[in-house]
Amino acid sequence: MTDQTNAGNAIKDPQDWTTGDQPATGAQESYLHTLATEAHEDVPDGLTKADASRKIDELQEKTGRGA
Repeated sequence: MTDQTNAGNAIKDPQDWTTGDQPATGAQESYLHTLATEAHEDVPDGLTKADASRKIDELQEKTGRGA
């Protein structure tokens, strides 16, 4: 079977996001705090969207919530 992934929906590295240097969204912050509580970690203040995304990935891995 052939992989028919749409190139337009490709997942970009947060470092390559044009809005990656903007402040984290409310949804990101909320999810980060949920994951951090489960992982017994603190979330640094002032994360950018890109930093928040990377931290979410890290904490998902640690908590077993990753895909």
